[in-house]
Amino acid sequence: MTRSGFFGVSLVALTTFGAACHTAMGEPGPRILPAPVLTEPAPATHHASAVFAGGCFWGVQSVFEHVRGVTATRAGFDGGARDTADYETVSSGDTGHAESVEVDFDPTQVSYGTLMRIFFSVALDPTQVNRQFPDDGTQYRSVLYTRSAQQLQEAHAYIAQLDAAHVFARPIATQVAPDHGFYPAEADHQNFAARYPDHPYIATYDAPRIEALHALFASSWRPQPVLTLADDGGSGLSP
Repeated sequence: MTRSGFFGVSLVALTTFGAACHTAMGEPGPRILPAPVLTEPAPATHHASAVFAGGCFWGVQSVFEHVRGVTATRAGFDGGARDTADYETVSSGDTGHAESVEVDFDPTQVSYGTLMRIFFSVALDPTQVNRQFPDDGTQYRSVLYTRSAQQLQEAHAYIAQLDAAHVFARPIATQVAPDHGFYPAEADHQNFAARYPDHPYIATYDAPRIEALHALFASSWRPQPVLTLADDGGSGLSP
């Protein structure tokens, strides 16, 4: 399912379109998952970044922009080539890209481990393969794109930890891969949930994720989302 032709259409069409990204009956819902056992050493910097792919990038971005310690977020694409990194092309499912969110954060305020814990707890169903709920295609797969050897190690360890604890009925399908290039999406997609909170799609499918973050991770909650200019380039933009 794609969102092509979404912008500039009538409210009736927008309402019809809002039939995506819902939590299917019996699927894992938001919950507090165990904290990662393997954690990073004391940070020596106030600046770090990572990329999270988990279905519709609107919803994933809407969660992370409300996390204390996150300094910027960008919706975009990862896993494919620069010349195919636009929404319409990625929607074909043939580019290798996944809809992704680049997250800049201050490791002295929020760790990569906490970001992963929030991601798996409230942002998606990590057991689904090449889809998130009714949105299907490789562009909706779940991936942790890491930007350091430490992140790579922590990501593999946390998924193994959660699988060993059987916190989900099915194995976690989230992939782990080094990030080789993140490309920001078009301006219309940036901070979409924050700009259109009353949109039927957002109110129905993404607002519950934000509410779950607030309820389950109160100490990490930021009431006002951190908004990012869509054309700032992104710290992970490939040369």
